[in-house]
Amino acid sequence: MRGKVCLVTGATGGIGYETALGLARMGARVGLVGRDGAKLAGCADRIRAAAPEAQVDTYRADLSSQGEIRRVAAEIRAAAPRLDLLVNNAGAIFDRRETTVDGIERTWALDHLGYVLMTLELLDSLSASAEAGGRPRIVNVASAAHTRGHIDFDDLGGARRFRPMRAYSQAKLGNVLFTAALARRLAGRGITANCLHPGVVDTGFAKNTGGLFGTAWSLIRPFLISPERGARTSLHVATAPELDGVTGRYFSASQEKTSSAESRDEAVQDRLWRVSLEQVGRAG
Repeated sequence: MRGKVCLVTGATGGIGYETALGLARMGARVGLVGRDGAKLAGCADRIRAAAPEAQVDTYRADLSSQGEIRRVAAEIRAAAPRLDLLVNNAGAIFDRRETTVDGIERTWALDHLGYVLMTLELLDSLSASAEAGGRPRIVNVASAAHTRGHIDFDDLGGARRFRPMRAYSQAKLGNVLFTAALARRLAGRGITANCLHPGVVDTGFAKNTGGLFGTAWSLIRPFLISPERGARTSLHVATAPELDGVTGRYFSASQEKTSSAESRDEAVQDRLWRVSLEQVGRAG
């Protein structure tokens, strides 16, 4: 990865931080995207200490806001006109229904539409890498929770019925559907797109929850895997030489797996693609 330019969202903790650290140790120039400026600076310092030759850039943005994504993507394009790797990792689960500044339910906005808009905003930089002879990759961190998800096109925002895990599973299914639809649309352009389940990892993922869900999460925490272990599949999909040219696949434990039946339905992929582009204000 020496000389490669990489970007990791949700990089101030957990899987995102460990992914960025792993890339830096491989010699990549790594951009960290996070919501908290102080945490970003601290994480960048820790990575530089662990990998003294690492080049680390930081970008502050709330990725549940489409305006913030567009702003930070412009900063990234200016700093790194060529991008070799985009790891869409930022995500969370929320125990109550909230809407963003764009009027979109927060889980869907952050966990799904954030991936969509960030990817589309940075496609030119990824294309520049491909045109220069690189093999750029898009890696979307999804979840095995997608197998319990269903895309409710009549109630994507959970206005009629909201449950935290239902919203999360739907968004993670959105990640897998988006990856497959994107891979088909990028065919022949030299850019690959894959997604993965990192494992059930002990991170700050459920810090926004309380009540029964928060209690249940606290009880299972001792049995969760470490963020370092959770990042292994992200790093494998991002860097493994044998995955050059492999696209539109779903991985778990660093192995290709079969995703859910709904995620493999091209009609659902294409419908979600159209709806997602409408929601982020992009032409189809």
